[in-house]
Amino acid sequence: MACVALLSNPRSTGNRSLLPRVRSFCAGRPDIFHYEVEHVGQIGEALRTIARVKPKILVINGGDGTVQAALTELYHVGHFGDAPPPVAVLPNGKTNLIALDLGAAGDALAALERVIELSKADLSDHIVARELIALSDGVAGSRPTLGMFLGGAGLADSILYCRTKIYPLGLPNGISHMLTALAVLVSALFGIRTSFLPPKPNPVRISLVREGQPLGYFSVFIVTTLEKMLLAARADNGAHVPGRMKFMAVELTFPAMVRALYGAIFGRLGREKLSGVHFERGDIVRIESDGSSVILDGETFRADRDHPIVLTSTAPVPFLRLAA
Repeated sequence: MACVALLSNPRSTGNRSLLPRVRSFCAGRPDIFHYEVEHVGQIGEALRTIARVKPKILVINGGDGTVQAALTELYHVGHFGDAPPPVAVLPNGKTNLIALDLGAAGDALAALERVIELSKADLSDHIVARELIALSDGVAGSRPTLGMFLGGAGLADSILYCRTKIYPLGLPNGISHMLTALAVLVSALFGIRTSFLPPKPNPVRISLVREGQPLGYFSVFIVTTLEKMLLAARADNGAHVPGRMKFMAVELTFPAMVRALYGAIFGRLGREKLSGVHFERGDIVRIESDGSSVILDGETFRADRDHPIVLTSTAPVPFLRLAA
């Protein structure tokens, strides 16, 4: 019986070069059940098939969007009943935020070998609980989309700019991200507006439904259930506290943006209080804007005043941490 089920998305950017190696690695190995989908719409059928194998670990080989689609299907449909296997994520795609949070970095095949090694022993020391972010329009009965990392306002604009303007240049990911950061900085500091630079972000109104008070307007914000945010910033000093989403936001003022940049460069984000930079926890986050985009694990959504986005956290889901 297969100990490890591997779900691969060949359309993921990283799999263009990786997948032939993965296929060769899995060939002739009865302890791995490898299932490939042609598009994310087939993930539901893939998981129904994988559930019949009853794997000890479910491994997802794709970008953050593939992971998001699989988590949404797993949570809503419950293919594995009340005892789903822990989910492991191979480092793939452009950002790998979820994989990095779970200790998977570097070569994807090395990470897969590590998963197989762990599957042969007791997994208890490597299973971690993570809540998911459920994104909806707040209407009862609607099916939320699930993920683990959401970026909005200027961050979402920067991600979209990187996708449409920088990635097509075919540069390595690290250089692409550095160029994007430089373009965002030039646009923000000097107010330059051209078709080759990111647009000016629309202000976004955030309400953290805890004390019923809106937090204010922000130029950049992040909501996540991962331990790390961006640039190694933490909202909890590394201690996992269940039940609430972590929220980081930078106020829509020039001094606040400079302080956030300073904190990011010198590793002080989330470790000391910076005026205009907020780190909070909440059970419900409400996002309103005049047509601002947010991105949840690679998928883009739009927040309007008449159609706000509502975020809630789910019950914990088991994941496999590869790091010791």
